[in-house]
Amino acid sequence: MADERDPIQRQVLPIPDLTPVGLTTYDAKDPATSFPPIEPLRPPRGAPNVLIVLIDDCGFGASSAFGGPCSTPTAERLAANGLKYNRFHTTALCSPTRQALLTGRNHHSVGMGGITEIATSAPGYNSIRPNTCAPLAETLKLNGYSTAQFGKCHEVPVWETSPLGPFHAWPTGSGFEHFYGFIGGETNQYAPAIYRDTVPIEQPRTAEEGYHFTEDMTDQAIDWVKQQKALMPDKPFFMYYAPGATHAPHHVPPEWSDRYKGAFDDGWDALRERTFAKQKELGVIPSDAELTERPGEIPAWDEMPDDLKPVLARQMEVYAGFLEHTDHHVGRLIDALSELEILESTLVYYVIGDNGASAEGTPTGCFNELVVLNGVTGVETTEFMVSKIDDFGTPEAYNHYAVGWAHAMDTPYQWTKQIASHWGGTRNGTIVHWPGGIQARGEIRSQFHHVIDVAPTVLEAAGLPAPLSVNGVQQRPLEGVSMGYCFDDADAAERHTTQYFEMFCNRGIYHEGWTAVTRHSIPWATTELPAFDDDVWELYAPDDWTQAHDIAAEQPEKLAELKRLFIIEAGKYNVLPLDDRRFERFNPDLAGRPQLVKGTSQLLFGRMGRLSENSIVVMKNKSHSITAEIEVPEGGANGVIIAQGGAFGGLALYAKDGRPAYCYNLFGLERFKVYGADAMSSGVHQVRLEFTYDGGGVGKGGDVTLFVDGERVGDGRVEGTVPMLFSADETTDVGSDTATPVSDDYSTHDSAFTGTVRWVQLDVDAAAEDTDHLISPEERLRVAMARQ
Repeated sequence: MADERDPIQRQVLPIPDLTPVGLTTYDAKDPATSFPPIEPLRPPRGAPNVLIVLIDDCGFGASSAFGGPCSTPTAERLAANGLKYNRFHTTALCSPTRQALLTGRNHHSVGMGGITEIATSAPGYNSIRPNTCAPLAETLKLNGYSTAQFGKCHEVPVWETSPLGPFHAWPTGSGFEHFYGFIGGETNQYAPAIYRDTVPIEQPRTAEEGYHFTEDMTDQAIDWVKQQKALMPDKPFFMYYAPGATHAPHHVPPEWSDRYKGAFDDGWDALRERTFAKQKELGVIPSDAELTERPGEIPAWDEMPDDLKPVLARQMEVYAGFLEHTDHHVGRLIDALSELEILESTLVYYVIGDNGASAEGTPTGCFNELVVLNGVTGVETTEFMVSKIDDFGTPEAYNHYAVGWAHAMDTPYQWTKQIASHWGGTRNGTIVHWPGGIQARGEIRSQFHHVIDVAPTVLEAAGLPAPLSVNGVQQRPLEGVSMGYCFDDADAAERHTTQYFEMFCNRGIYHEGWTAVTRHSIPWATTELPAFDDDVWELYAPDDWTQAHDIAAEQPEKLAELKRLFIIEAGKYNVLPLDDRRFERFNPDLAGRPQLVKGTSQLLFGRMGRLSENSIVVMKNKSHSITAEIEVPEGGANGVIIAQGGAFGGLALYAKDGRPAYCYNLFGLERFKVYGADAMSSGVHQVRLEFTYDGGGVGKGGDVTLFVDGERVGDGRVEGTVPMLFSADETTDVGSDTATPVSDDYSTHDSAFTGTVRWVQLDVDAAAEDTDHLISPEERLRVAMARQ
């Protein structure tokens, strides 16, 4: 523990500079000249290094450390020399858990009632962290810690994700001095959209050369901590290590997934039974705990088609290999700390999941998750899935597993990620390792705790107060409690006695062992939702570890008491108004959040890139045109003029063997291409694509026409389009196509346009109509000025 006799007053941050008071001499050589030495800012003596590891989309019943089928030897090793917390909870969803962890406040208190992509103008859901809730990293940095984040950041408001920021909500604006990772909910592990601090960079090698993002970010983390200890050995660090694994797409080299060949052939129901028995054997659940029943909405393994079962089993083999691969790289980081002889003095949190296992892959799983995210059905047939069985987990896939596997990964609890009403969505196994500060070894702690308790624990371990003021702004109190009281006292009375839960209007309240919960919606269903007052509440007693027996009918008074307490807590922490508009909230006009891009036209310039879909005018489900002024070199034109999306969905206007070309990629299932008749001569040209949308709903097709200098040079047909989202991480690039290529006419590495792209203009609906199929300088100036 840190020295409590610290003389520095740290309640106001930054710590005010003190001017020496005393004799000021005229000549520095005067013997009376004396000033105190400059002392670099450091936290109290004995403050530990801090490493927080947060795994993505991993349920309580996945890791072998908590009885699951996925081998996680690093987690087991840390647990054997530390503590397992078997009643640690998250928020049931990604961005909310991360913002709660990083601030020590409930997710609605810091504006993160959902993921950033569905933010609304309501205070609990606007995705804006209040400046009255400074993040833990900022507090530690201003007290003398080195700070760095590696991996996933999903806390940036979507209208601030362009290369121009603003960056105050990015990691480097949130207390981290260094960041290496991606911004958003998920990334292609073989072709990620990486940022170093706030600067986009490309991956150092290709998937064919063995690249995987988890390995890359771990290399970066190890290099950073080695440098930090080489240059500042007396200065502790705070590292937040948050891989994109094990979120979909489930990407892992076959040598890892093949370790589990045949392990899941008997299905998810049998797997739940095996995991449940192992959990009792390990003592991570009580011996009298009951295995909850599989909900009727989740199909039994025996109900699945026999010809699909090998594909389903392969989905789980890939996921298991993915988690083991992730744990392996966590182990590399732990080994680096051990080699530096600082592991003993490092407080390590290994949080195995930011929510329960993800049921966002539909009851049958999927080969391309983006098909599911766009609400498209019927295209990934059993025949198609069987034909792709060997590609799951590889760079050719963007895969997710079936709901039944997610439920099994949340054994022994009900439900999954997003369903905050039940422990399957919120209970995540957590390991705390700190030999220098905890005497207990290999023990289990069953006190109730929540992700908001991590920040208070770190501050207590470091001997630091929660600040009253940060950067001149008075701070709100932390809403979690330190877990330090039970580090060496297994029987300590728990201090986190009340906690609300809410996600997509799935609601719950924990109070002194009791839980009252109501499930309002499930991730994969699109049925009409009931009125909030019609939701059915359940009640579970303190001795019902798994929420197996609903006693609401037997104790209506207790249920009423807890329902009232939920409303009180909801009012206190900005949960109200409840909002179950799942799809409408993706529309910024309906949700009331800012838009970076407004209007029907947008002008881009050469070499602009890494522009998220929220940074580009929406051309989906509309007639539109793309017009570019290019300069063709003497040797002829090749390469991308503009591309949006990637190999799993997108569009590209490019040159192929000198001819203009257009490709529309429909979920990687089909590529529709149109080519110009002749090669373009050297010199300056306007290349234009006009897309005439069929109408009649979303995701329909359209007619494509290519023009060069106003002359029609090619036409074709696109039979279907992506209705909502090309990708969570692929971007729009001018003059090249980064990450994965939209068209198979080029690769990422030879996609750069051989000439010059001077500008590109995007127009939708009426703005796309142009009788001469050309854009004059005056028209381009009008569009540019309209953006001001």
